[in-house]
Amino acid sequence: MMKKHKVAALLLCCFATVASAQSIHEFTPAEQQSISVPTPGLFERSDAFSIDFNDVPADEYSFPLPVGKAELVNNNSELEISTTKGDAVKAMFPGVVRLSKHNAPFGNVIVIRHDNGLETVYGYNAQNLVRVGDKVKAGQTIAIVGGEGLRTFCNFAIMVNGRRINPAILLEVNGHKLHKQTITFRRSGKRIEVKTRRVRDNMTDFNADPFANGTTIKWNLADMKPSQWSYPLPGAHVISPYGNRRGSHSHSGVDIKTKANDNVRAAFDGEVIESAYSGGYGNCIRIRHGNGLVTLYGHQSKNLVKVGQRVKAGQIIGLAGRTGRATTEHVHFEIFFCGRRYNPNILFNHDTNKLQNATLTIQKNGSVTSRKN
Repeated sequence: MMKKHKVAALLLCCFATVASAQSIHEFTPAEQQSISVPTPGLFERSDAFSIDFNDVPADEYSFPLPVGKAELVNNNSELEISTTKGDAVKAMFPGVVRLSKHNAPFGNVIVIRHDNGLETVYGYNAQNLVRVGDKVKAGQTIAIVGGEGLRTFCNFAIMVNGRRINPAILLEVNGHKLHKQTITFRRSGKRIEVKTRRVRDNMTDFNADPFANGTTIKWNLADMKPSQWSYPLPGAHVISPYGNRRGSHSHSGVDIKTKANDNVRAAFDGEVIESAYSGGYGNCIRIRHGNGLVTLYGHQSKNLVKVGQRVKAGQIIGLAGRTGRATTEHVHFEIFFCGRRYNPNILFNHDTNKLQNATLTIQKNGSVTSRKN
């Protein structure tokens, strides 16, 4: 079974023919001379093929000029990537060099036929550093950037069967990252139809139904970047845990002790759905995040956010206090999945103030289980 997370993981078997052609590194005279030519065997067994870009390893993708500034040109069929003289042009994906020559009007140009069935074009190079038949890796230097007149740039295009497609379909023009999606390319006469299916990021789409595509979500906390989460009170400690205390009295969250008016921070990116005085909670804030998660922060001396405001992980949302039913300055912290309350320990290790090294399985009915990684 082919691995889903590889760029070369093609969903249809039509690429066996293409891979075979690539393995012997042979191209016809037309393929070695012309930029736009059909790819032999690409649609031999089917009129469509798909590529999974949802989880591309770092060593299988590179933006052609990582520090360059990109702009769509020529009716959005190409990117003009501006940079400084002498910069290195990189191969976007693994593949084989099909063309490397001077070809008006693109100057020194390189075309790479990739393992995933796409072809990429790199034009206006000052110097080509690879030859026809060379196997290249993603991120490998293939040319020195050139340009035209006083401008230094690379003219970059992506082709399917000799037809250019809008590069913005695959990648963020400004951010340089690949879109997480599956793309299907379908041949329709001489045209290539492109259909994308993007997997919604449940941790940034706060208002959408997180279970629109199924009844279960897997959330690996270890995948969260440091900028994507924050302990509500960094450096603080728990003075009252979740669960039963003082006999039958149940504590619905954890109390985190700190100094008066310390900064209370949003645990994750989210949208404020409550910011008001709320009985025993005192000044209370609720934030809706992705994956069906809502967090609650109570007893603030002052709330600093309003309902409807979007906040980033680590953003200061209030000041620690003792409003409501509280005998000392602290933050009362609660979490909910799909309306059901859970022990915040499922997310955070309160001893280290860090996320748990665990994967959560979240059901549409609100059931959550945790498995250590």
